[in-house]
Amino acid sequence: MNGREAIAYIHSQQWEKRTPGLHRIRRLLELLGNPQDGLKFVHVAGTNGKGSVCACLASMLQSAGYRVGLCTSPYLEDFRERIQVDRQPIPETELGVLTQRVRAAAEQLEESPSEFELITAIAMLHFRRSWCHIVVLEVGLGGTLDASNVIPVPEAAVITAIGLDHTALLGNTLAEVADAKAGIIKPGGAVVSFGGCPEADAVIRRRCQEQGAFLTEMDPSRLTVRSLTPQGSTLEIRPYGPVHLALAGGYQSANALLAVTTAEVLRSRGWRLPDEAIFRGLSRVTWPGRMELLSSAGPMILRDGAHNPQGMAAAAESIRQLFPGKKVVAVLGIMADKDAAHMLPSLLPLTHQIFTVAPDNPRAMDPEVLAQAIRQQGVPAAACDDVEDALRRAVSAAGPEGVVCALGSLYLMGPVRLAVERL
Repeated sequence: MNGREAIAYIHSQQWEKRTPGLHRIRRLLELLGNPQDGLKFVHVAGTNGKGSVCACLASMLQSAGYRVGLCTSPYLEDFRERIQVDRQPIPETELGVLTQRVRAAAEQLEESPSEFELITAIAMLHFRRSWCHIVVLEVGLGGTLDASNVIPVPEAAVITAIGLDHTALLGNTLAEVADAKAGIIKPGGAVVSFGGCPEADAVIRRRCQEQGAFLTEMDPSRLTVRSLTPQGSTLEIRPYGPVHLALAGGYQSANALLAVTTAEVLRSRGWRLPDEAIFRGLSRVTWPGRMELLSSAGPMILRDGAHNPQGMAAAAESIRQLFPGKKVVAVLGIMADKDAAHMLPSLLPLTHQIFTVAPDNPRAMDPEVLAQAIRQQGVPAAACDDVEDALRRAVSAAGPEGVVCALGSLYLMGPVRLAVERL
């Protein structure tokens, strides 16, 4: 099996018809020799900021000299982005070999594994074969029943900012969503929480008490943003002093603080993470698709995977901070099952015009329906045939001194980069 065949097989196993639970992934990994049992983990759940926190942690740990596995979802441009060691995607030949091995085990199960369960198994094998010292593992969806939750007690369980998303699966209140995310808290483990949401915080505190876990809540008073540009920011994180963060977007400063807080917890558990590794890791971190500058020459073009109300509000605030007085034109594409009614109000007051497009996914919202909703709020909007058409029209509308922001579904982010390269 080559890399392309492996990816086709993985994508053919959808999750919709699978009964929820960890029974399939547990049995699958058992057939594969339980590779997860020989690994150490940082497990990261939450609604927004998971990927950025994972990237910051992986960069700091790698800067400290550790061999670091990183498993995230979804990917933007290349499936292999989801499974990395020291920020290098899994090689195609390795992906093919491991997928063939996982497929042989999967065919022994009464109920075939889902796509995410297959990816989890492949990742565990790759990290074990790569002799990773530690793996930074992002939850796919929720926490309690997510395939990633098959791991043993992690070195730290991290819960990022909580908001309403995937409500059909996780619940309609912040407490219900938090309860699903808190499923990654294991007996006697160390837990790091973003905090700041009383309804969610109460759930996480209660779960920690029930599990005998040790909770550290992020202290936002430690953070001061000294400067913010499209190339990154300068932060003061007490007691360390100035730190350069190589991620743009005002919301990334809090994600960086959560990652630093987690690094401190890891340090207290014996991991060697000197201050220099923290500084170096934050200054070198990369995380595509989050207020990422793609072009700085007439007009500036950025992309941000703001795919829910909380994420869109954070992206809008970053646009406000980064580009005061600039003419902002947006390219927007979201999923039909997302809460567009609560996503648009934070963005519309900042934009001169919006061009809508359908992300490359069957769940994509009809761009004409989205454009009509925007026009009803008094902002000019037009539906476009594809991303390249939308981007060309947005660049023309913004003019050389303006700003184009491509926002919405992460499935939109890869095609946006390709379209920018064709301009």
